[in-house]
Amino acid sequence: MANAIIRNIPNTITSCNLFSGCIAAYWAFQGNYELSLLFIVLGAVFDFFDGMTARLFHVSSPIGKELDSLADDITFGLAPAAIAFSLFKEVVYPDWMLGVKDILPYAGFLIAVFSALRLAKFNLDERQTTSFIGMPTPANALFWGSLAVGAHEFLVSSYFNALYLLLLVIVMSLLLVAELPMFSLKFKDLSWGHNKVSYIFLIVSIPLLVVFRLSGFAAVIVWYILLSLITRKK
Repeated sequence: MANAIIRNIPNTITSCNLFSGCIAAYWAFQGNYELSLLFIVLGAVFDFFDGMTARLFHVSSPIGKELDSLADDITFGLAPAAIAFSLFKEVVYPDWMLGVKDILPYAGFLIAVFSALRLAKFNLDERQTTSFIGMPTPANALFWGSLAVGAHEFLVSSYFNALYLLLLVIVMSLLLVAELPMFSLKFKDLSWGHNKVSYIFLIVSIPLLVVFRLSGFAAVIVWYILLSLITRKK
């Protein structure tokens, strides 16, 4: 009985990730970006601990891997897609785009599609054991959630419009599946030499979070992408 309970702990935590993602998507569709971001963050916490407990108890399984990918596409794919969908309903539309105002919000679901592709590639790509190829889905979800919360007034102002939002959806979706090496924050040890890029990332990220507050998470993701581009091996 005890062994059966232990074997199911990681999958239970993964299911909590999935449940959090469903709630995050619901609140995103309601336009409550604060609660949506909260549940995306909560899902990310569950996503971190399901893998940890699986390794701790030595109970990794094929079904756990598939469930994890499904949960991640909801929390880090559908939820940010729902945020983009709702933002399309609020942003300013130039006169020449008014004809597509009713259908353009559905372009937000490209995020969910490309997130699924990203996760499928990750499961099969043996190069991504210690680093990433393409932007991780949690980073993309945090970008959209923090952007919607921290920069909402700017996004719905006359300085921003639906065309910019569409371009942002396309760029962030393509980054998910791009053949772009991106560093991982996993520390091999505490030395500077082995973790220089990670230390630089953290040192710059802290002021960004202090200055930009909630939208600072979006700024940190942009910094993560830029640093990956700067430090990638030719």
